[in-house]
Amino acid sequence: MMSDERPLELHVTKPIVIGWRERVAFPEWGIKGVRAKIDTGARTSSLHVGTIEPVQDEHIRFEVVVREKPEIRTIWCEAPIVRESVVKPVSNRTERRPVVRARIRIGPIERDIDVNLVCRRGMTCRMLVGRSALDGLLVDPTQRRLLTPRRKPHKHK
Repeated sequence: MMSDERPLELHVTKPIVIGWRERVAFPEWGIKGVRAKIDTGARTSSLHVGTIEPVQDEHIRFEVVVREKPEIRTIWCEAPIVRESVVKPVSNRTERRPVVRARIRIGPIERDIDVNLVCRRGMTCRMLVGRSALDGLLVDPTQRRLLTPRRKPHKHK
């Protein structure tokens, strides 16, 4: 090493580890506790919606399905369309989906991500969190709810 060279300094931060299933919140939409599957095979995240309605100026209004059972629970939201995505799901038929920008929270992590809106009726998880939303995170496929512990069950009277 020459006298005027300094050693390279590495600033390594410990990555945050999440489970393959977590709960997601959308604080700006007033939505909490959406069951989500962390899906490193999908590029874009997907959110379960019922109805999508065009509004004005490239905005859409959509009904987020927070829960289907024991009774359906939905919340209406509105956002500008960022783009349209072309997705080839397992059914092998190409689909066009509207994509909106949303602020999500998973445990202590909060960030803006692109989310495509789609009907996920019958799926266990209301949301898929794709790899573009996972920057700086590691997924432990053997664990669930590392950042969002299971909620305590309600006591029935």
